[in-house]
Amino acid sequence: MKVVAFNGSPKKEGNTYNAIKIVADQLEKEGIEVEIIHVGDKAVRGCLACGGCSRNKNERCVIQTDEVNDWIQKMKEADGIILGSPVHYSAIGGTMKSFLDRAFYVASSNGGMFRHKVGASVVAVRRAGGIPTFDQLNNFINYSEMLMPTSNYWNVASGTAPGEMLQDEEGTQIMRVLGKNMAWLMKLVEYGKDAVKAPEQEEKKYMNFIR
Repeated sequence: MKVVAFNGSPKKEGNTYNAIKIVADQLEKEGIEVEIIHVGDKAVRGCLACGGCSRNKNERCVIQTDEVNDWIQKMKEADGIILGSPVHYSAIGGTMKSFLDRAFYVASSNGGMFRHKVGASVVAVRRAGGIPTFDQLNNFINYSEMLMPTSNYWNVASGTAPGEMLQDEEGTQIMRVLGKNMAWLMKLVEYGKDAVKAPEQEEKKYMNFIR
């Protein structure tokens, strides 16, 4: 089994990376491969709202100037996905948000590519805004019919300078417990595939309330 994790911080090995790494270490102890991809330092533009991915049905965003389409395929092939972000004004980092908007819209427009994968969110924060950012990341997971492991608190760790979150004893425990629970859930999904039939996917219904 494999997990692909996305570091949405501009810093390659800052506190977001360290939070992801603690989760990854627990997964690797259970024999699960983890690849960490650094998104936060890339030039990733936002969704154009063009609908091209929905029309083309080729599992690709029409924008070809960045690595988003490669990352989408890595997510498709993985059994689990970790979304990690720092807090920018009580929200997801801008580059990470641009990537997630495009990746998850492509996935939902092409048959629900991430459906029933195991997904988790982690956040690194200096002081406040961690919970709103955590909620925003979870919105992508919830919308996609993914399966979400939990920890013993919200998945937020505190620190300012790179590596400071390692001094947050509760934060590091949260990430460690999350990693253990994620590994367990992934194994339940993998070993239960042949024993329990998955629910059939329903066609998505869209409505607006302007008449």
